[in-house]
Amino acid sequence: MKAYDIEVQRLKSLKHDHGLIEIDIDALVQTRALRDDQAATSRLQLPVEHARTLLLLLRQQLAELDKLQPRSRRHGRA
Repeated sequence: MKAYDIEVQRLKSLKHDHGLIEIDIDALVQTRALRDDQAATSRLQLPVEHARTLLLLLRQQLAELDKLQPRSRRHGRA
């Protein structure tokens, strides 16, 4: 498995469709050189302002998904 460094440069959109949340971004993706003692994991880097925006957008999308669930399936929310 290859590891990558992914640098988010711009958040473009976020939507949900059929149980998936899709995020459109502009990103710089580069292969990550690993040392022998490192696990093959990829790293996502994004500025704090983008992280805050992403968090707000995810909360909004999850709230919209919760509205679609019947009241009995809203995880104890009445």
